[in-house]
Amino acid sequence: MNWRKEFVAEFIGTAMLLATVVGSGIMGERLAGGNVAVALLANTLATGAALIALIATFGPTSGAHFNPLVTITEVVMKRASWGKASVYLIAQVLGAIAGVMAAHYMFELPLLMESTHMRTGSHQWWSEIVASFGLLTIILNVAKTRPDFVPVAVGAYITAAYWFTASTSFANPAVTIARSLTDTFSGIRPTDVAGFILSQVVGAALALALFKWSEGAPASTTSTPHQSD
Repeated sequence: MNWRKEFVAEFIGTAMLLATVVGSGIMGERLAGGNVAVALLANTLATGAALIALIATFGPTSGAHFNPLVTITEVVMKRASWGKASVYLIAQVLGAIAGVMAAHYMFELPLLMESTHMRTGSHQWWSEIVASFGLLTIILNVAKTRPDFVPVAVGAYITAAYWFTASTSFANPAVTIARSLTDTFSGIRPTDVAGFILSQVVGAALALALFKWSEGAPASTTSTPHQSD
């Protein structure tokens, strides 16, 4: 099959996402006057808004995964082949790195920089498990019942997860790899990447297990649809 359009959509979408994450982090930090909360707020709002727009834009072409966790989940659920997934994964990683380079160039920084921002330890790893579990749970369930609402649901969740997780919710291996190449507000040390990615995979696997279990669970005969207590 010809997956060129999907590759381009995943590449550009992931690149623009990373340009937003890194660029808004740089801008926020420069304008915040040392106030980390203000810088994080700027980073959060820009990322959440961009996700809504990008998923709505590229969803019809590639599904707007922009995330290896989503792509691999599609394979595990037999909705995509490993051949197609490999195209998506390459596009996501290359796009993420390109997005970092684009942001750096806009702000007159070296195109690539090794991050020195330490993000490690059990609390950070647990945060990534929670963040990834939540993201995949939302995607799987909203895509089933309200596919048109996925862009808003994902953007809203990531906006919230920036604040309720200690790791600021990377929840994306491609994003994690790319953010190791920026020594700015949104960076992560290369040595910390493996722990984050492993945690993200665990979170996604738990979300998939929950979804499959809920799909296989018998429907209750006592509940009344659309009725709350």
